[in-house]
Amino acid sequence: MKVVKFGGSSLASAEQFAKVGKIIRADEQRKYVVPSAPGKRNAKDTKVTDMLYGCYAAAEAGENFKEKLAAIKARYDEIIKGLSLSLSLDDEFKKIAENFKKKAGKDYAASRGEYLNGIIMANFLGYEFVDAAEVIKFDMEGNFDAERTNELLTARLEGVERAVVPGFYGSYEDGRVKTFSRGGSDITGSIVAKAVKAEVYENWTDVSGFLIADPRIIDNPKGIETITYRELRELAYMGASVLHEDAIFPVRNEGIPINIKNTNAPEDNGTWIVESTCQKSKYVITGIAGKKGFCSVNVDKAMMNSEVGYGRRVLQAFEENGISFEHVPSGIDTMTVFVHQDEFMHKEQKVVSALHRLAKPDYIDIESDLALIAVVGRGMKSTRGTAGRIFSALAHANVNVKMIDQGSSELNIIIGVANEDFETAITAIYDIFVVTRI
Repeated sequence: MKVVKFGGSSLASAEQFAKVGKIIRADEQRKYVVPSAPGKRNAKDTKVTDMLYGCYAAAEAGENFKEKLAAIKARYDEIIKGLSLSLSLDDEFKKIAENFKKKAGKDYAASRGEYLNGIIMANFLGYEFVDAAEVIKFDMEGNFDAERTNELLTARLEGVERAVVPGFYGSYEDGRVKTFSRGGSDITGSIVAKAVKAEVYENWTDVSGFLIADPRIIDNPKGIETITYRELRELAYMGASVLHEDAIFPVRNEGIPINIKNTNAPEDNGTWIVESTCQKSKYVITGIAGKKGFCSVNVDKAMMNSEVGYGRRVLQAFEENGISFEHVPSGIDTMTVFVHQDEFMHKEQKVVSALHRLAKPDYIDIESDLALIAVVGRGMKSTRGTAGRIFSALAHANVNVKMIDQGSSELNIIIGVANEDFETAITAIYDIFVVTRI
């Protein structure tokens, strides 16, 4: 049994819907479908979710939102007509207009994109429609209630052989609609997969899985065939985004693999996300990802290593100012704290004064405009000289390394470089491991 989730670009038009229908019908095991709202049909188009936000903003401001809502209805009517369905959403749009006038909330407004697409999808496939608001629950603080949801969803889908459950939203216990963060349809798919104890969760999008590096930096990078949950967490944290990272947790505990597939190239294998595997990666590394916009705060103090609680006091200075840290490499007499520059810059002097008060350092030095790059791979643990090859490649590319941090799991190596060297560094690492494979 498979749960299949389709992203917005996969459902942007009647033509895309038809492709999706063909994919679902091609495999009897694809029994539960989680659709997103219609995405962009072309580069200049607007996603339906953004249209809904704009329409609701007008309603909230007391403006006439009739035209804006009519434009959204036209998008859906175009899909219905293109699929030759005898379905009308007139009553649904009347209800939405009434709720917008009553100021039902931004979450309600945004969720209608998935809700309406779910109705069309169920009608198109001949599947049962299950409103996510009935089965996906949040507590009154807005936290997802996994236990209650699993209980409701399992009971609701019992005996339902094929169903469509719209992604992205659920509801509070009082019935008000609550959405996940952007990309939350991935999470819904994962929740449904857990509830029905699926063998596979297929996540269909507009790319054939994860790539080893960012295609905006590397031309036609190789794809990743198999990646573990832990590797994915490391890459997603450093900016690689194909799947909402919270979508991992519901299926991880059940041992359900995720298969990222391409709606426009269904024959591609895509990327398999698994808990663990004996399959060796084609390359020593699994992926490279990174982010710009960090700064380092270097705290120097003689005999720091013999002062009990020194590290805690240094980090307390950041905590007091509401700043989270990324990495803390240290030496005998130095400790460096990496933080997001945009978070830190407005509070830097407060942090410096707190450091002096709490830690009494000999010297503090701040360096800005840094980037962090994560080189991730389960194969690194069993391959000698991986770090040496990385730094050799960077030296040949004239990239100065500002920081090195390797976790004890040997799953990743974090490298700090200047912002201006970011693309050069990623290209050099990709070349040494993937292109030349020395």
